Amino acid sequence: MDAVERIAKVRHVREDGLAAALPGADVLFVYDFWSEALAGAWPAAGGPSWVHIASAGVDRLLFPALVESDTTVTNSRGVFDEPIAEYVLGLVLCFAKDLHTTLRLQAAGEWRHRETERLAGARALVVGTGPIGRAIGRKLAAAGLRVTGIGRTARTGDPDLGEVLPDGRLREALAEADYVVLAAPLTDRTRGMVDAAALAAMRPTARLVNVGRGPLVVEDDLVAALRAGTIAGAALDVFVDEPLPVPSPLWELPNVIVSPHMSGDVAGWRDELVRLFADNLGRRVRGEPLLNVVDKRLGYVRS
Repeated sequence: MDAVERIAKVRHVREDGLAAALPGADVLFVYDFWSEALAGAWPAAGGPSWVHIASAGVDRLLFPALVESDTTVTNSRGVFDEPIAEYVLGLVLCFAKDLHTTLRLQAAGEWRHRETERLAGARALVVGTGPIGRAIGRKLAAAGLRVTGIGRTARTGDPDLGEVLPDGRLREALAEADYVVLAAPLTDRTRGMVDAAALAAMRPTARLVNVGRGPLVVEDDLVAALRAGTIAGAALDVFVDEPLPVPSPLWELPNVIVSPHMSGDVAGWRDELVRLFADNLGRRVRGEPLLNVVDKRLGYVRS
């Protein structure tokens, strides 16, 4: 935090000291992006004029008092794009080459020959057209997959996602995909978008990858679909409840890969988060426009 402290007077507080610290603060850096304490601590008379969060998702910040206020919200867009895209490519390769089964068989000392799948020509549907979705599209296309996007607005000839379909055509697009990658923000529009009906629209050989937010998926519907063979598998880095409770059947299903919300966390990511905030703080001091300003009504940064 040295770069930040060279620009401004900094006070470090934990959740229990947040309510007392907010009335005198001009800027709040929400470094603990898991915390939901801000809503309860927000002053009735209004809080800091700028709130920055150390994550790409801002759903934990968008409580009514903050949304209705004049406070500017920014996020850490750009830090996680390429790491998450690399992680998704790794998961897609894992499924295509059945590496998760290989590791399980190795642990059991079992020699079982199988055939695997080609990536080239497989169809990937990337749900979410922000920087993370775009980076995923580029990585998968470079590996030979045919990529289509889903976003709010339809367009053709997109440099990263090819054709982008409107989200109203999600069910139609699901029926054509071998890999469905969720990289959308969590909003009222996207919550529960992958439910029983959406899963039923997918191919029985398709795999679902979620690196967006857990509540994009109705988990009970996903478990039922995986058990019934409605889809072939899922790789999940985010969940409705985190850590994922031990009783969850997702831990035990052989066609599921579970990871602990780590797809964007490469070595040095914490330093990158602080550098981004320090850069934005410098902009504020100089009177320059802030980076990554969130549209609080939409729940994400407009492209």
